[in-house]
Amino acid sequence: MLPAFAPDEIRIDRPTREARLKWVMVVDHDLNPGLIANAVGCLAASVGNAVPTLLGPGGADAVGDHHPGLPWTGCAILAADREKIAAVRAKAIGKVGVHLVDMPEPAQTSRVYQEYLDTLAKSAELSYYAISLVGPRNLVDKLVGGLRLLG
Repeated sequence: MLPAFAPDEIRIDRPTREARLKWVMVVDHDLNPGLIANAVGCLAASVGNAVPTLLGPGGADAVGDHHPGLPWTGCAILAADREKIAAVRAKAIGKVGVHLVDMPEPAQTSRVYQEYLDTLAKSAELSYYAISLVGPRNLVDKLVGGLRLLG
C-alpha cells in the first residue's frame, strides 16, 4: 500500500517537520549536474504520480496568474555514493509504508524506454544513480540517517 496523507493531515499552515510522512531523495554526489537534475526530475514525477497527496494546492499571484501546486511536504535532496545508495535501497525494500522509487544507471543510458526495461530484465545487479523514499518520518530518518544535503 502506498503512503498517503488523510485529508485532515494535509496542513499547509504548519512546518513540514510536523508532517507524519517524509520525502527524501538520495543522489550520487559524483554525477554531473545534468544527470542529477534528470534523476531528481524523473523521481519526482514518479512520486507525484504515486503519492498525489504530497502536492499542495495551486495559487494565484497578485496579477492573477495561476501557479500549480508544489509539494507542501518539502523534499530533502541528500548526497551519497552509489554504494550507500544501494545500501539504503536494500534496507528500504519491503518496509511497510515506505514508497521507494529508484533510478538505476540504465535508466539514464538507455535512449528507448523498452531498451531500459529489457536491460532491467537481464540485470541481476544494478548501480543506482538515485532513489526516492516517502514514508513515516521516523523510519525514513533511520534509513537516511547521517547523510548530508546535496550541495
